[in-house]
Amino acid sequence: MIRVASSTLYTQGLSSMNTQQSALLHVQQQLGTGRRVLSPSDDPVAATRVLGVKLAASVNGQYATSRKQANSTLGLEENTLKTVTTTIQNIQTLLVNAGNGTMSDTDRASLATALQGQYDQLLGLANADDGNGNYLFAGLQSSTVPFAKNAAGGAVYQGDTGHQLLQVDVARQMQAGNNGAEIFQSVTANAGYVLQGNAANAGTATYSAVSAANPGDPAYGHSFTLNFAPNGAGRMQYTITDNSAVPPVVGAPIDYIEDTPISVGGVSFSVKGTPVTGDSMTIKPAQQAGADMFANLQTVIDTLKQPMNTGTDNARLQNVLATGIRQFSNSLDNVLTVRSSVGSRMQELDSLDTIGTNRDLTNEATRSSLEDLDIPAAISEFYQRSTALQGAQQSFMQIQGMNLFRFL
Repeated sequence: MIRVASSTLYTQGLSSMNTQQSALLHVQQQLGTGRRVLSPSDDPVAATRVLGVKLAASVNGQYATSRKQANSTLGLEENTLKTVTTTIQNIQTLLVNAGNGTMSDTDRASLATALQGQYDQLLGLANADDGNGNYLFAGLQSSTVPFAKNAAGGAVYQGDTGHQLLQVDVARQMQAGNNGAEIFQSVTANAGYVLQGNAANAGTATYSAVSAANPGDPAYGHSFTLNFAPNGAGRMQYTITDNSAVPPVVGAPIDYIEDTPISVGGVSFSVKGTPVTGDSMTIKPAQQAGADMFANLQTVIDTLKQPMNTGTDNARLQNVLATGIRQFSNSLDNVLTVRSSVGSRMQELDSLDTIGTNRDLTNEATRSSLEDLDIPAAISEFYQRSTALQGAQQSFMQIQGMNLFRFL
């Protein structure tokens, strides 16, 4: 027969009540917080996974912040480039109007003044900022004014060709903006040829627009020079030099016939008027012919300010205008291409935002399944623990009342 001491009964009873109270308190805390896992010891595996899910949610939040910043910068760029597009179109209209042969020197001076206004507006747009002192088109030198005038009055790019990259998703870094060189001093890869007359030409020869007759020609993309000189009989001829060949290749002399198409390297154009000995023209791919909007526009403005006294002066003006119209057509195509790129990036950011939102929902659902409390089950457990505690208390009271002296 095992004899149980009264102290043992008291100790066991007290321990039982403490255990039930502790379990009841734990359930109460769970109900109060709405969480199943209050400490790692409750469920070590779930607690570890919850930390991973919370870290993923935090990183996803950083991506969302980067997307918001990128979207804001791209939105400012798009609004600025929209105005740049309008300005270039205004310049094109003025260039076409300047070709009117009935204009006087005064009229052309007025047009030069109007173009100077467009020049200044274009320069202001190129130096636009985000309102916080960060220039949109300075590359990585965001605190540096992108374009500044030099001693000669020309606009010089002071930024760099870098791009601010933002991590907008797990495996996606996005270019948050474009630098000024690729907007205001560049053309697209497929931009058309540019035909230019030598400023020292003394004849009255003018040229038409250049058309791509055969882009498959082996010499397409080369730079050429057209030189005029009479033959021994006094008949005007021209030779074409392929400047891209090493060494340059000079073609055989060809008789000059006004308005007859001239084809070379897959491109075609025509010349009319009377060239003189030593006159020349160059045909270059747009990338080699000067893509700087400011320099190209300044050339036109300077030419319009000159008085037109001779046929040579008029021919020079018409050639400068023809070249300017082609150059600004190429510049407009380039700006529209950049705008298309900006729009594509903004559209991608919208898609990434949707993916990020879905990822947040998935993370929250995973965290909830690991950490959150099943309320009905917890309430049921609460009542069970409460009943068990009451039972332990009542049994302890009965044991406490057991005494042999009550039967004497």
